[in-house]
This record gives sequence, structure tokens and C-alpha cells, in this order.
Amino acid sequence: MHSWIDGQPATAVNLQNRGLAYGDGLFETIAVRAGRPSLLEGHLARLALGCERLAINADMPLVRDEVLRFASQLGDGVAKLILTRGDSQRGYAPVAGVPPRRILQGGPLPEYPAEHAEQGVRLYPCQTRLGEQPLLAGLKHLNRLEQVLARAEWQGSEHAEGLMQDGQGRVIEGVYSNLFLVRDGVLVTADLNRCGVAGVMRSALLEQAKALGISTQVRDVMLEELAQADEVFVCNSVYGIWPVRGHAELNWSPGPLTRKLQAVARTLLDT
Repeated sequence: MHSWIDGQPATAVNLQNRGLAYGDGLFETIAVRAGRPSLLEGHLARLALGCERLAINADMPLVRDEVLRFASQLGDGVAKLILTRGDSQRGYAPVAGVPPRRILQGGPLPEYPAEHAEQGVRLYPCQTRLGEQPLLAGLKHLNRLEQVLARAEWQGSEHAEGLMQDGQGRVIEGVYSNLFLVRDGVLVTADLNRCGVAGVMRSALLEQAKALGISTQVRDVMLEELAQADEVFVCNSVYGIWPVRGHAELNWSPGPLTRKLQAVARTLLDT
């Protein structure tokens, strides 16, 4: 793994960094193939939205240039971009004029079993609930403790992902993915205005589905509705789409719309 801080090779971060102290920042996990970052514009758009919401004054053209240069050196792998509010003394109050820190870390692409994409995965029914905070909803901010706790709920290879709900029992997302279901030909995914991460692949698939004439709905989804789903799948911007073949007592088979969108996702990741 190699890393940069503010565009220069580095191996350590200042102990006064607000990302370390408070989770005061954002991150993007970007697949890189042949030196090209996949879905880069989507990642940068979400990052810019997060900077606007958190009032972090980031130089987005500079960030984009650094990601492109970093990816060209990485070749094939995953680039993790972390943007923090910068360094400051003790205390929650942001200090005016402190520049944000840009951290890039590179690692290999994960080697997921081929059967995840071919045969589908089972979802673990996580007991950890997502808290509602509309100001942070949709953002990929640095506080991922809910996901850490949820992922600690299961071990072994029977489950490749977990299903997370909010405090009202609404289905929101996977631990590290977004969830879609198909019912009567309509592609449905959760409304993320209260909590959850608006994934870059999720956004791209919604856009591509509309272009293909597939009906889509973004709305509240209750757990009971999964029982009526014809197909279920999860997605993210590293592996694309995995069909879901089971959750608790429910079972599905990879369906035609899932397979169609899998091909779309592969194309998105290769461009």
C-alpha cells in the first residue's frame, strides 16, 4: 500500500488531525483499473456535496488532479480518498483558515469469490440500527461506527453482507452497499433522506435504469416488503452488483433485471 498526504508521499498523519479526533471529514473508495479511476465524476460530485454540507473549503480541481495522478501510479487497485477539515487544537469548534487535508491510500482490489456475483449472497439480519440525522444523510462521512458494530455481528462465510434498518424498521442499505429490490418489474431502492449512504453505483444504476425505460422508485421500504420482492440485489462501486439469494427465512434467485443491470454495472466500472 502506498499513500499521499496533500499530494506528497507520506506514511503518517498529524495527531491533531480533526478526522482522527472527531471523524470530521469525508471519504471515497474508488476502484482503479489500468490506471483509470472508475465512476470518478460520481465520486467527486458526492464529495463536493459533502464538503458543502460540512462547510469544508476543498479545492475540488486539485483533488481531481491528485486522484488521477495517484490512480495512474496505482495501476489496478482501490484508491481511498480521505478529506478532513485539517489539523487543529483540542475542541470541537473549527478553526478559520485551516486548510483541509487530502489523504490518498492505495491497495489491491479485493478478491471476492466469483459465486457472489454468479449465484448470489446471503444477507445477515443486523440488529444494529442506523440513527436518523438528515444533515448527514447520504454522505460518506468518516463516522462509520454503526457499520463497524453491524459488521461485528457475524463471522464466517455464510453471509457476505448484512442488511441494515433504521430505528423505525425501514430497510436502508447493506453494511457496505446499497440495496435494490424488484417487484412487478419496478426497480425500488430506499429513500436516504434520513440516514444511509447514497452510493455512487446506486446513483449510476438509477440513471441507467431510467435511460433503459425501467420504472424506478426511491421510497421508504419496510422489511415485510422483501417477502413480496421478485429479485433483490446489493451494489457498490468496487464489485458492481451481487444478487441476493437469501435473508433470514427468505430466498430468491438471480432474476433477469438483476442480470441486465449486472452487465450495466460492469460497463460502468470499466469506463
